[in-house]
Amino acid sequence: MGDWLNLTMADGHAMPCYHVPPKGDRRGGLILVQEIFGVTEHIRELCDEYASDGYEVISPALFDRQEPGCELGYSGADWDRAVQIARVEHDWDQGLDDTGSCVSWMKLRGGPVFMVGYCFGGSVSWRMAQLSDDLDAVSCYYGGYVATKFADDAPRCAAITHFGRYDSMVPIEPVEALIEKAHPTAQHFIYEAGHGFNSDRRKDYHPESAELAKERTLMLFKALGG
Repeated sequence: MGDWLNLTMADGHAMPCYHVPPKGDRRGGLILVQEIFGVTEHIRELCDEYASDGYEVISPALFDRQEPGCELGYSGADWDRAVQIARVEHDWDQGLDDTGSCVSWMKLRGGPVFMVGYCFGGSVSWRMAQLSDDLDAVSCYYGGYVATKFADDAPRCAAITHFGRYDSMVPIEPVEALIEKAHPTAQHFIYEAGHGFNSDRRKDYHPESAELAKERTLMLFKALGG
Protein backbone atom coordinates (compact mmCIF):
# COMPACT_ATOMS: atom_id res chain seq x y z
CA MET A 1 0.00 0.00 0.00
CA GLY A 2 2.81 2.40 0.83
CA ASP A 3 5.86 3.96 -0.76
CA TRP A 4 9.11 5.52 0.39
CA LEU A 5 9.78 9.23 0.70
CA ASN A 6 12.68 11.22 2.10
CA LEU A 7 12.10 13.74 4.87
CA THR A 8 14.72 16.38 5.63
CA MET A 9 15.94 16.20 9.21
CA ALA A 10 17.08 19.20 11.27
CA ASP A 11 20.69 18.72 10.19
CA GLY A 12 19.81 18.30 6.50
CA HIS A 13 19.98 14.50 6.43
CA ALA A 14 17.47 12.95 4.01
CA MET A 15 15.73 10.29 6.10
CA PRO A 16 13.90 7.51 4.22
CA CYS A 17 10.40 6.99 5.60
CA TYR A 18 7.83 4.41 4.64
CA HIS A 19 4.67 6.38 3.95
CA VAL A 20 1.11 5.15 3.57
CA PRO A 21 -1.86 7.43 2.83
CA PRO A 22 -5.05 6.78 4.79
CA LYS A 23 -7.83 4.63 3.43
CA GLY A 24 -11.01 6.68 3.40
CA ASP A 25 -11.37 9.79 5.53
CA ARG A 26 -8.14 10.83 7.26
CA ARG A 27 -8.39 10.36 11.04
CA GLY A 28 -5.00 11.95 11.76
CA GLY A 29 -1.30 11.32 11.36
CA LEU A 30 0.68 8.44 12.88
CA ILE A 31 4.42 7.96 13.30
CA LEU A 32 5.13 4.25 13.67
CA VAL A 33 8.55 3.57 15.19
CA GLN A 34 10.50 0.45 14.28
CA GLU A 35 11.98 -2.40 16.29
CA ILE A 36 15.78 -2.76 16.34
CA PHE A 37 15.59 -4.70 13.07
CA GLY A 38 14.72 -1.71 10.90
CA VAL A 39 11.65 -0.87 8.84
CA THR A 40 11.07 -4.52 8.04
CA GLU A 41 8.28 -6.16 6.11
CA HIS A 42 6.48 -6.66 9.43
CA ILE A 43 6.76 -2.96 10.31
CA ARG A 44 5.54 -1.97 6.86
CA GLU A 45 2.57 -4.30 7.23
CA LEU A 46 1.70 -2.61 10.53
CA CYS A 47 1.84 0.74 8.75
CA ASP A 48 -0.50 -0.58 6.08
CA GLU A 49 -2.92 -1.83 8.76
CA TYR A 50 -3.09 1.54 10.52
CA ALA A 51 -3.58 3.25 7.17
CA SER A 52 -6.53 0.93 6.59
CA ASP A 53 -7.90 2.24 9.89
CA GLY A 54 -7.83 5.77 8.46
CA TYR A 55 -4.45 7.13 9.55
CA GLU A 56 -1.73 8.66 7.40
CA VAL A 57 1.35 6.74 8.49
CA ILE A 58 5.09 7.23 8.25
CA SER A 59 7.78 4.97 9.66
CA PRO A 60 11.23 6.62 9.63
CA ALA A 61 14.29 4.43 9.01
CA LEU A 62 15.97 5.61 12.20
CA PHE A 63 19.09 3.51 11.60
CA ASP A 64 19.69 5.03 8.17
CA ARG A 65 22.70 6.97 9.43
CA GLN A 66 24.32 3.75 10.65
CA GLU A 67 23.16 1.27 8.01
CA PRO A 68 21.14 2.48 5.03
CA GLY A 69 18.41 0.07 4.07
CA CYS A 70 18.61 -1.72 7.42
CA GLU A 71 16.22 -4.69 7.42
CA LEU A 72 17.44 -7.50 9.63
CA GLY A 73 16.16 -10.88 10.81
CA TYR A 74 15.44 -12.04 14.33
CA SER A 75 18.27 -14.49 14.92
CA GLY A 76 21.93 -15.31 14.34
CA ALA A 77 24.20 -12.70 12.77
CA ASP A 78 21.23 -10.45 11.99
CA TRP A 79 20.25 -10.37 15.66
CA ASP A 80 23.82 -9.54 16.66
CA ARG A 81 23.99 -6.77 14.09
CA ALA A 82 20.68 -5.28 15.22
CA VAL A 83 21.85 -5.17 18.83
CA GLN A 84 25.18 -3.64 17.79
CA ILE A 85 23.45 -0.85 15.90
CA ALA A 86 20.84 -0.15 18.58
CA ARG A 87 23.10 -0.25 21.62
CA VAL A 88 26.45 0.93 20.28
CA GLU A 89 26.32 2.73 16.93
CA HIS A 90 22.97 4.51 17.01
CA ASP A 91 22.97 7.95 18.65
CA TRP A 92 19.89 7.89 20.88
CA ASP A 93 19.53 11.67 21.11
CA GLN A 94 19.97 12.06 17.35
CA GLY A 95 17.26 9.47 16.87
CA LEU A 96 14.92 11.45 19.09
CA ASP A 97 15.67 14.58 17.09
CA ASP A 98 14.94 12.71 13.87
CA THR A 99 11.68 11.38 15.28
CA GLY A 100 10.78 14.90 16.36
CA SER A 101 11.30 16.10 12.79
CA CYS A 102 8.81 13.47 11.64
CA VAL A 103 6.31 14.65 14.25
CA SER A 104 6.72 18.24 13.04
CA TRP A 105 6.22 17.18 9.42
CA MET A 106 3.06 15.31 10.30
CA LYS A 107 1.70 18.14 12.41
CA LEU A 108 1.90 20.48 9.42
CA ARG A 109 -0.41 18.14 7.53
CA GLY A 110 -3.20 18.85 9.99
CA GLY A 111 -5.26 16.88 12.47
CA PRO A 112 -4.13 15.04 15.57
CA VAL A 113 -0.70 13.41 15.64
CA PHE A 114 -0.17 9.99 17.22
CA MET A 115 2.76 7.64 17.69
CA VAL A 116 3.09 3.91 18.19
CA GLY A 117 6.35 2.04 18.70
CA TYR A 118 7.53 -1.52 19.20
CA CYS A 119 10.46 -2.67 21.37
CA PHE A 120 13.14 -0.04 20.59
CA GLY A 121 10.33 2.02 19.11
CA GLY A 122 8.30 1.62 22.28
CA SER A 123 11.07 3.33 24.22
CA VAL A 124 11.34 6.07 21.60
CA SER A 125 7.58 6.65 21.68
CA TRP A 126 7.49 6.89 25.48
CA ARG A 127 10.40 9.32 25.56
CA MET A 128 8.88 11.46 22.82
CA ALA A 129 5.66 11.63 24.85
CA GLN A 130 7.75 13.09 27.68
CA LEU A 131 9.51 15.63 25.44
CA SER A 132 7.15 16.72 22.67
CA ASP A 133 4.23 19.13 22.86
CA ASP A 134 3.05 18.15 19.38
CA LEU A 135 1.77 14.65 20.10
CA ASP A 136 -1.83 13.89 21.02
CA ALA A 137 -1.32 10.30 22.19
CA VAL A 138 1.21 7.47 22.06
CA SER A 139 1.06 3.69 22.38
CA CYS A 140 4.28 1.99 23.50
CA TYR A 141 4.89 -1.74 23.13
CA TYR A 142 7.42 -3.48 25.43
CA GLY A 143 10.08 -0.76 25.37
CA GLY A 144 13.04 -1.70 27.53
CA TYR A 145 13.86 1.87 28.57
CA VAL A 146 10.31 2.85 29.53
CA ALA A 147 10.42 1.48 33.07
CA THR A 148 14.16 1.89 33.64
CA LYS A 149 15.82 4.95 32.12
CA PHE A 150 12.69 7.05 31.63
CA ALA A 151 10.29 6.02 34.39
CA ASP A 152 10.25 9.23 36.42
CA ASP A 153 8.77 11.85 34.09
CA ALA A 154 5.07 11.87 33.29
CA PRO A 155 4.19 11.97 29.57
CA ARG A 156 2.97 15.33 28.27
CA CYS A 157 0.25 13.61 26.27
CA ALA A 158 -1.93 10.56 26.87
CA ALA A 159 0.21 7.42 26.79
CA ILE A 160 -0.45 3.72 27.11
CA THR A 161 2.11 0.93 27.43
CA HIS A 162 1.91 -2.79 26.68
CA PHE A 163 4.19 -5.28 28.44
CA GLY A 164 4.34 -9.07 28.54
CA ARG A 165 4.42 -10.64 31.98
CA TYR A 166 6.85 -13.29 30.74
CA ASP A 167 9.10 -10.96 28.75
CA SER A 168 12.66 -12.32 28.96
CA MET A 169 14.13 -8.97 27.86
CA VAL A 170 12.02 -6.51 29.87
CA PRO A 171 11.71 -7.61 33.53
CA ILE A 172 8.28 -7.19 35.07
CA GLU A 173 9.54 -5.71 38.37
CA PRO A 174 10.49 -2.28 36.95
CA VAL A 175 7.19 -2.23 35.07
CA GLU A 176 5.31 -2.81 38.32
CA ALA A 177 7.33 0.01 39.91
CA LEU A 178 6.41 2.27 37.00
CA ILE A 179 2.74 1.50 37.51
CA GLU A 180 3.06 2.48 41.17
CA LYS A 181 4.26 5.94 40.14
CA ALA A 182 0.71 6.57 38.89
CA HIS A 183 1.57 9.18 36.27
CA PRO A 184 -1.76 10.88 35.54
CA THR A 185 -1.26 10.86 31.76
CA ALA A 186 -0.25 7.20 31.50
CA GLN A 187 -2.00 3.85 31.65
CA HIS A 188 -0.15 0.54 31.65
CA PHE A 189 -1.29 -2.90 30.52
CA ILE A 190 0.31 -6.25 31.26
CA TYR A 191 -0.44 -9.25 29.04
CA GLU A 192 0.05 -12.95 29.66
CA ALA A 193 2.71 -13.07 26.95
CA GLY A 194 6.41 -12.71 26.24
CA HIS A 195 8.55 -10.19 24.36
CA GLY A 196 7.47 -9.21 20.86
CA PHE A 197 4.00 -10.67 21.33
CA ASN A 198 2.62 -8.37 18.62
CA SER A 199 4.76 -9.82 15.82
CA ASP A 200 3.57 -12.91 13.98
CA ARG A 201 7.18 -13.45 12.89
CA ARG A 202 8.42 -14.13 16.42
CA LYS A 203 8.23 -17.18 18.68
CA ASP A 204 6.42 -15.24 21.42
CA TYR A 205 3.64 -14.06 19.12
CA HIS A 206 0.40 -14.07 21.09
CA PRO A 207 -2.51 -13.18 18.84
CA GLU A 208 -5.03 -12.58 21.62
CA SER A 209 -2.73 -10.08 23.32
CA ALA A 210 -1.83 -8.45 20.00
CA GLU A 211 -5.50 -8.00 19.14
CA LEU A 212 -6.33 -6.54 22.56
CA ALA A 213 -3.36 -4.14 22.49
CA LYS A 214 -4.34 -2.91 19.02
CA GLU A 215 -7.94 -2.44 20.17
CA ARG A 216 -6.77 -0.37 23.14
CA THR A 217 -4.47 1.67 20.90
CA LEU A 218 -7.24 2.55 18.47
CA MET A 219 -9.61 3.38 21.34
CA LEU A 220 -7.04 5.82 22.71
CA PHE A 221 -6.46 7.49 19.36
CA LYS A 222 -10.17 7.80 18.66
CA ALA A 223 -10.75 9.29 22.12
CA LEU A 224 -8.16 11.98 21.33
CA GLY A 225 -9.69 13.00 18.03
CA GLY A 226 -8.43 10.28 15.70
